[in-house]
Amino acid sequence: MTGLRWGILATGGIAAAFTSDLRTAGLDVVAVGSRTQESADEFAARFDIPRAHGSYVDLAEDPEVDIIYVATPHPMHHEDARLALQNGKHVLVEKAFTVNRAEADDLRSLAAEKGLLAMEAMWTRYLPHMVRLREVIASGTLGEIRSVSADHTQSLPTDPAHRINALSLGGGALLDLGIYPISFIWDVLGAPTQITAVGRLLGTGADAEVATIMTHAGGAISTSLSSSRTVGPNTAVVLGTEARIEIDRVWYTPTSFRVIAADGTVLEEYESRVEGRGMQYQAFAAEGAVAAGDIAGALLPLSIAESVEIMGALDEIRRQIGVVYPSES
Repeated sequence: MTGLRWGILATGGIAAAFTSDLRTAGLDVVAVGSRTQESADEFAARFDIPRAHGSYVDLAEDPEVDIIYVATPHPMHHEDARLALQNGKHVLVEKAFTVNRAEADDLRSLAAEKGLLAMEAMWTRYLPHMVRLREVIASGTLGEIRSVSADHTQSLPTDPAHRINALSLGGGALLDLGIYPISFIWDVLGAPTQITAVGRLLGTGADAEVATIMTHAGGAISTSLSSSRTVGPNTAVVLGTEARIEIDRVWYTPTSFRVIAADGTVLEEYESRVEGRGMQYQAFAAEGAVAAGDIAGALLPLSIAESVEIMGALDEIRRQIGVVYPSES
């Protein structure tokens, strides 16, 4: 089946950005659900969505919806995605997929049981420059990949009650920001064989900064830095024995990169040209996976199995820096 009918679960900023890109791409958004009818009505009017539901349950039970985009805060992802799956809906769940591996594993099992797609909305993986980057790496142009480094650093609100700082809302740099470089590193180098992490915690117990050094197959090394208190270059580099790829600011959004040989020769310059923010590419991939019957996501840049493993790595990083969410204690 192609041309899935989308439902949007929650009406915050990320939901608006995604829905705007779906509209730009001409995809079929048929319903929205919020915790209040007023919020649902406002969102529906803004994006010309035909049906507005005043509860997530009503959205999940809507027979006209095929797939639901879950855009609630991190600790609600598991419950809200479960609700959608139990009602026979495919799900695209905002990253980080859940707050820990146990929840991610549960969603994988339920999706498999129901014969439905459960997919993490790591939109960066689906952007044109990342598609091309994987092609360059696969061609062997870089030689043997020895290192990957990336940062995701922003100056975000300091109010202790803000969701980025509140442990009860899955706050901290790791789930909001660190998921991007960790997922990118995993894409290029695969699962780490060893993880070392350090971090600085806020008074709320959430992490303000977190840095990782990871070892991968063949001894390749990766580094990442994420911060909610400082703005860095937000660039990424893939180093090979024959050449390197330098991804420009802001590396995890539609941007440009250069392939540079060891002698400094620029072998390729690539620039993404997309409409909107670029979040529609993950929606195209979700629809394509359903059409192909690829509910496990084996043909996707990010399968649910990989999302589960990444959540396990984030669990280990949190263990090392001392971050525990209230639902886990």
